[in-house]
Amino acid sequence: MIYVFDAYGTLFDVDGAARIAAQSDPSLQDIWAGLSADWRRKQLEYSWLRAITGDHVDFWQVTAEALDWSVERHGATADQAARLLDLYRHLPAYPEVPGVLDDLRAKGARTAIFSNGSPQMLIDATQSADLGNCLDALLSVETTGRFKPASESYRIVTDHFDCAPSEVRFVSSNGWDIYGATRFGFETHWVNRAGLPVDRLPRAPRHILSDLQGLLT
Repeated sequence: MIYVFDAYGTLFDVDGAARIAAQSDPSLQDIWAGLSADWRRKQLEYSWLRAITGDHVDFWQVTAEALDWSVERHGATADQAARLLDLYRHLPAYPEVPGVLDDLRAKGARTAIFSNGSPQMLIDATQSADLGNCLDALLSVETTGRFKPASESYRIVTDHFDCAPSEVRFVSSNGWDIYGATRFGFETHWVNRAGLPVDRLPRAPRHILSDLQGLLT
């Protein structure tokens, strides 16, 4: 069995950078949550717009540009922005992630990340969270230069594992990613940590989980 995970918001807590920065910087304590939400929103919007227009850059540049917008909106400083961007390279994993990956591999599953993140971003994140031995592959859309949810990006997974889409259990916390993966033919597991409604899109997730522990039941 092949389990493929999105990275940001699924394995790694995208609010972690701002939350950690605020713990040692009192001036961020009142703004970190809003700044982090805007940062993530702009990061996704910029990736979608670049995919539509063909103006591709890697996800690290998208992340930096989204942070620049959010810092200006919330009145943070250039030094704080630099700190936030550095912390983003080393986002914490959600607490259940190492155990779930270990259990899946113990059952004979192959595991991988497939992400919009650039290869170096994925290396940094998995090394920081000590997940390197839990994963068989780190797959990035940079292979095709087109961000998810473009159909050709998901083909990176089937090409790597030389498998049919139906053989892949794809796990993501992002509804738009689940839509794209379901449309491509993956068996999808939506990690709905926030208890949100299902997106009104033509393809619904096959399974809905509250966290990754649901993969083991």
